[in-house]
Amino acid sequence: MQDYLSPERDRVALITIDAQRDFVLPNGPATVSGSLSAVPQMQRLTQTFRQLGAPIVHMVRLYRCNGSNVDLCHRAQIESGQRIVMPGTSGCELIDELKPDTTQRIEPELLLDGKLQEIGPKEWIGYKPRLSAFFQTPVEEHLKALGISTIVICGTDFSTSPRSSVYAAANRDFRMVLATDAISGATDAGLNELAQIGVYLMATDKLLDWLSRSRQAA
Repeated sequence: MQDYLSPERDRVALITIDAQRDFVLPNGPATVSGSLSAVPQMQRLTQTFRQLGAPIVHMVRLYRCNGSNVDLCHRAQIESGQRIVMPGTSGCELIDELKPDTTQRIEPELLLDGKLQEIGPKEWIGYKPRLSAFFQTPVEEHLKALGISTIVICGTDFSTSPRSSVYAAANRDFRMVLATDAISGATDAGLNELAQIGVYLMATDKLLDWLSRSRQAA
C-alpha cells in the first residue's frame, strides 16, 4: 500500500503557534498553563530547524483593541477592555527564546495585511485571524511553494489553535508530526484523537534524533 502518512524528512517545516509573551510569560494577561515548561523544547526545535536550513513559520495572533478582527470566543473580552496580544505591544511579540535575534519586533501592519514577515533565512512570522494557522492565511501556498509535504507543530494551548491547525493541515494533505512535549495543554485523549487521523506523536528528543538521522543518511 502507498504510504501517505509517514513524515518526509527532506520536505519538512516547523510551525510554532501562539508562542507569544502574553500567552507564555507567567505575568501575562492570558498565560496558558504549562506553556513556560514547553519553551525549552520549542527552543531546541527552532534552533535545530535553523541549523538544518529547514523552513520555520511562527504563527501569531494580533487582537485590535476594538475587537474587530478577534474570533468570537474572545471578542467580548477585548471589547470590554482586556488587552491581549495587541499590535505594537510587547505582549504580542514572540518569546525571545524562539527569535533568531532578540531585538527583532513584529511588524503588525505587514502581518495584518496578510503578508509574511521574514525574520531570517527560511524563517517567517505570519498572522492568523482565527484559531487555525491555515484560515485566511498564505501559509498553505507558501509551504507548498517551498516543496513542503510535512509539518512539525509546537506551541501553546493544544485544545485551541494547535488542534485546529492540525485538522486544517490534514484537510490540505500535509503529513504531520506533533511535538508532544513542546506544546502546552495536551491531554492523552486529545493526542489519541490526532493519532487516529495519522498524526505522528513525537517528543522532542525523538524528533531531533529523526531529523539528525536523515541528515546523516544524506
